[in-house]
Amino acid sequence: MADTVAFERSHHILIDTPAQAVYDYVTNPNTWPEWIAASHHIDCPDRPLRKGETFEEKWQTRAEVLLRWTVLESVPHRLWVATADTDFIGPIVVQYTFEPAGDATRYTRTVRNPARPKAPTPEMIARIDAEAQTALQNIKRNVEARAR
Repeated sequence: MADTVAFERSHHILIDTPAQAVYDYVTNPNTWPEWIAASHHIDCPDRPLRKGETFEEKWQTRAEVLLRWTVLESVPHRLWVATADTDFIGPIVVQYTFEPAGDATRYTRTVRNPARPKAPTPEMIARIDAEAQTALQNIKRNVEARAR
């Protein structure tokens, strides 16, 4: 088997709503196109998904890709994990955690590539970080607006 590289990146934000509102929003993949620039079509029920459920996402960066996701863990208002296999960077694992912070929630989004064919360049990492910060700001804006 070819050598691979494990890669992981986490980003967090404080959202001024209870964990339930954040969880219900981000674990419903139909909201992803609202906050992830590369996501542009989701095929799944319009609700938070539970462990064992699957869904498809059309993703566009350089070329359109169809990702088939499986929810691995679903602990309401605390943890959500899903994975998709790809032929371009190996498996993708997303993990969302939700921690109470007074009346707010500290939301953390971690993306792992446990078996990338090669390490990302510093430019790729900078782009990943910038896109993640935009996504987190979009989530914060959308969830807080819905809570009003």
